[in-house]
Amino acid sequence: MKNTLLTLLSLLMLGYSALAGEGVKVGDKAPSFRLQNVDGRMVSLSDYDEKTGVILIFTCNHCPYSVAYEDRIIALDKKFATQGFPVIAINPNDPSVQPEDSYENMILRSQEKDFPFPYLFDKGQEVYPEYGATRTPHVFLLENRGSDFEVVYIGAIDDNYQNEEYVEEKYLENAIADIQAGRKVGNDFTKAIGCTIKKQK
Repeated sequence: MKNTLLTLLSLLMLGYSALAGEGVKVGDKAPSFRLQNVDGRMVSLSDYDEKTGVILIFTCNHCPYSVAYEDRIIALDKKFATQGFPVIAINPNDPSVQPEDSYENMILRSQEKDFPFPYLFDKGQEVYPEYGATRTPHVFLLENRGSDFEVVYIGAIDDNYQNEEYVEEKYLENAIADIQAGRKVGNDFTKAIGCTIKKQK
């Protein structure tokens, strides 16, 4: 009887987790999306089917952590886009909670920093829960498997958001290097450090 109750409880918890939408894990298929870029165009993950992978980063305008990483994100795209790993940035925040992260302000920020990558607005906040993003910035490295993209790394860009000069471990770059060398990503999960994603309570 006790075993039966434990089994039922486990099944209920699994069902709750599925409903709660805890997001993806390493090894999962990356959820598709179609979101508006700051230039007005709609951008889909499927637009990158010819790429080796995608560096997907949930980020925003206002967060000090995101601002601290902006130049590094630009550098990542300039370095890896030509190697088949372009950056796609997504703003997951609700502008009614954080006005600095409105679509109009995204356009301005993109122009100020001359972002070389798409900066997409998760209007309605439908995409970030599918990935399980909780912070800005939050990285999901995707590898093209032919028929879909697979999540191969989740977490932080590196180990020092405050000062790039003091970075000791470049988590994201190391993961890309593993893929390029034909290896399984050695360190495929780290804790994302940043601001919480802003949503209505």
